[in-house]
Amino acid sequence: MIEISNITKSFGSLQVLKGIDLHIDKSEVASIVGPSGAGKTTLLQIIGTLDKPDTGTVHVDSVDVTTLSQKALADFRNRHLGFVFQFHQLLPEFTAIENIMIPAFIAGTSQKAAKERATELLQFMGLNDRAHHKPNELSGGEKQRIAVARALVNNPAVILADEPSGSLDSKNKKELHQLFFDLRDRFGQTFVIVTHDETLATLTDRTIHMRDGLLETPVVCNSPTNITSPAI
Repeated sequence: MIEISNITKSFGSLQVLKGIDLHIDKSEVASIVGPSGAGKTTLLQIIGTLDKPDTGTVHVDSVDVTTLSQKALADFRNRHLGFVFQFHQLLPEFTAIENIMIPAFIAGTSQKAAKERATELLQFMGLNDRAHHKPNELSGGEKQRIAVARALVNNPAVILADEPSGSLDSKNKKELHQLFFDLRDRFGQTFVIVTHDETLATLTDRTIHMRDGLLETPVVCNSPTNITSPAI
């Protein structure tokens, strides 16, 4: 699903990634942990095609994304990748369902199909009654669940999350963490999550430790990966 080979990345004289080799399986929920400055977010951005490595290759869903043109990369990102950030980044002028539908419109999906998919996701999240509320009318936990639904609307192969529960209270953190596994079991996506939350890290199928731009060994398998084929 994700195959990373000899990835390096520098910003000026600072080498942030120093040769990363990593494989992540289809439908795996993997967490990346480590101290600040370890290179976690940089690695996630390279996997997500938001940045390019200096050397090495990144294959996502059997595509070498490091060889794509900017136009092809943008299309690949929209159709194959979903992003969840620490702060929901919903557009305040749009309702919950409209925010979810935006990536589908970018992909050229019809309004009818986009609305059907967004409604399905809202129902799965238990937020169908909040469909027509704007972000300022939603709680922090609701906003983040809407952001997760937005990431899923194009049924991407991979969901990338950067500190997704960092701004939530303990109750909403627990619910969001469980949601990732429910979504994996329902839709079959692969999840890669950068987190400082030790509870979430121990729940994931595998914990990948980073320090000083390198992967620490061994990688910790928290439990046997329970891969379920996607239901749709």
